[in-house]
Parts: sequence; structure tokens; C-alpha cells
Amino acid sequence: MPRRLFLLISSLAAAAWLSFTVSVSLADEGRPPHRLLFFNRSVGYQHEVVAQKNDKPCLAEEILRPICDTHHWELVSTKNGEVFSPENIAPYDAFLFYTQGDLTDPKATDGSKPMTKAGKAAFLDAIKNGKGYVGFHCAADTFHSSGDRHEAQASGHRDPYINMLGGEFIIHGGDQQATMTVVDAKFPGADNLGPSFKMTEEWYSLKNFADDLHVLLVNETNGMHDKCYDRPPYPATWIRNYGQGRVFYTSMGHRREVWASSQFQNLITGAISWAVGDSNADTTPNIKRVVPQANVIPPK
Repeated sequence: MPRRLFLLISSLAAAAWLSFTVSVSLADEGRPPHRLLFFNRSVGYQHEVVAQKNDKPCLAEEILRPICDTHHWELVSTKNGEVFSPENIAPYDAFLFYTQGDLTDPKATDGSKPMTKAGKAAFLDAIKNGKGYVGFHCAADTFHSSGDRHEAQASGHRDPYINMLGGEFIIHGGDQQATMTVVDAKFPGADNLGPSFKMTEEWYSLKNFADDLHVLLVNETNGMHDKCYDRPPYPATWIRNYGQGRVFYTSMGHRREVWASSQFQNLITGAISWAVGDSNADTTPNIKRVVPQANVIPPK
């Protein structure tokens, strides 16, 4: 997509989430802004939307920044894993992750510095103690559990990061259109999605779902091609509490067109608002009710 056309679409889409700014009252404008850390380190594959060229902000940051400015949120974007120390992360209210691979690995496709093991522990503790987390797309392809990728692991054998996130990437097929069933239209920013919607995306096939997920969007698999989708419907977007923290994840966010869509922008605006405590949502576990066969693993 030509960049001028993309920016035009982004501007038009931005108007769609202006209605969501009702959550920011005049009283809110007098408080210190919530601070958000957008971490986008790529150890293996670096997605186009977080690739930086000529020292300019990545596309995802270009989409996020005006949203944050409108909602009185201060956004800091980095690929440097060294930021994850208790003292450095203390000022942040929420962490936005578009990451890939083992973030403690010193070798990274994007040339960035790693997170230390102590930094990983400090980050997970921060969430458990009340910080917010918003994960996009390949955030589920981060810190994999040990064992066969095509097999499920019991919760006690999952990576601690996966236990926080609530799900884990297995594999994906080719970009294709799929139907997302909207389970909770009352979630902030989801009111414009309707009962369901179709979107073309690189859809992740996922596993190791936490039992307490509050599913927001279900990935319907009927009609999808590629073996990795030969499975019953499963969660594509969810929220959950991790200790005192608020965790949101969506498998969407691979394609530029998705980032430009009003559907995606409204949803992630609502996700950030909820993660920092500007809005509330029902977190009652519903995974067993809405996707009872979610843990069926597709064939290799």
C-alpha cells in the first residue's frame, strides 16, 4: 500500500476512535499522564510494522502515538531490553508488547540489546503487582515453553511469561480472511464490531490457554485453509487478571491494513484504557463456555 494512501486511511480511521475519548473527562486532563512502554524487540523475525527505517518511528508507533496523545497517555517506544530493571520500569503504568522470540537472547534480528533474566522477572512481578499489559500479535510468539511446539504443556511446565499472557503461538498459515465472533461487545472499544466481523490477517494458531481467560473475540475456523486451522474455534483476543495486573492480548496486528482499520484501532484504544485503569470491563472467565474445545491441537 502506498505510504500516502496508508496515512490517509490512518487519519480517517483515527476519526473512528474519537468517540472513545469520552473516557477522558476534563478532570482527567488535570492528572499526570499514564506512562506506557511500547517494547518492540525482535529476536528472530522482525515484522514490517515494527521495522525502523532511517531512524524514523516504526509504523505501529505512528499509529499508537496520536491515540495516546488524544487520551493523555505518554508513550515511550524502545527495542532496548536493558530498560527492564525494577527502577526503570517503576514509572510505567502499562507495557505494550510487539515482541518476538526469547527476549533474553543477546542476538537479535533488529540489533537490539537483550532483556536480562532478572529484568524478565522484574517485568512479570510488575504486572502481578498491578501494572497493565497489552500484547499484539507476535507477543504470543515470545518466550516459548519448553517441549514440542505442536503439543500442549501443563501450566506448571509453561514459560512464566506464557502463564502471564494466557496463550502461546504454535504456527500460522497464509494470510486469509477469517470470521471473528464478538463475545463481549461491552468491552471498551468493541461496541462498533457488531456480532461478528471478517478480516484478512495472518492468523495465529494458539495453544496453552489459561483457564481463566475472558474471551473477547473467537477465531472461527470453518472455511479457513491450511492444516494449522483444522481445529475447533479458539480464542483470538482476550483479557485476564494476573495477580493485581490487567492483561490484554490480540492475535491481530500483522498487516499494515489491520493497523489502519478503525476496528483494530478502537479495540486497542479500549485495551490500553482498560489496562491502565481508565475504564473497566468484565473479566469473568468464559473460555470453557464460549470455546469448549479451544485446547484441541491441530495436526502438524
